[in-house]
Amino acid sequence: MKPLNLFAALLGTLLLSTGAGAQTIKDVFANEETPLFYYGIDFTKFRLIDDATANAEDIVDRQFDGINDLIVNEPKKYDLAGAFRRSTINHDLSYVSKKNEKADVNALKSTTTDDFARLTEKDIEATVKGMTTGNQKGVGLLFVAEAASKSKKAMAVWVTFFDIKTKKVLHTERIEGKLSMAFTFRNQMGTAIKSVIDQVDKKKYKEWKAKYAG
Repeated sequence: MKPLNLFAALLGTLLLSTGAGAQTIKDVFANEETPLFYYGIDFTKFRLIDDATANAEDIVDRQFDGINDLIVNEPKKYDLAGAFRRSTINHDLSYVSKKNEKADVNALKSTTTDDFARLTEKDIEATVKGMTTGNQKGVGLLFVAEAASKSKKAMAVWVTFFDIKTKKVLHTERIEGKLSMAFTFRNQMGTAIKSVIDQVDKKKYKEWKAKYAG
């Protein structure tokens, strides 16, 4: 084989090997058989605004796990699979659970309205890069909770798709959910998450599919 042809063959092999298994956002929406793996809700950047009576230590110690459990334990109410047009979405919440344990209790509560919309896509990319993802393959689905405001009666969540192998964010979008005045903190946040999932189901998924696979 001529040197030039040999170089071309080696280069082609290298490109195929480095690209093998890589996921794109088109894969998610062009083929709904492409599996999604749900990691849960990351609360490490979360701010609770205008809630002076909230117990920050209890929220970090118990409530974050409780909210995550609620979403997966009531699949009919929080229909992730339906919203993302999958027959099933597997999950493992242990990774966000360990991450959420390290949330800064002293920074959780806020009286600053600007904290409700302070994160950028780069912040979300950094959050994903800092994740432990286990041995899963394919496309990960992560919700990054930005803030909840009692005065606005709203919660902001970044719905994020990423390549599990490379931890590259494929798409992330900030969605606001309606915050209820339920008796428990868990149910207040759960209502907002349901609102976000419902928006994906009724509107956002169609927009994303048209954009990436239309």
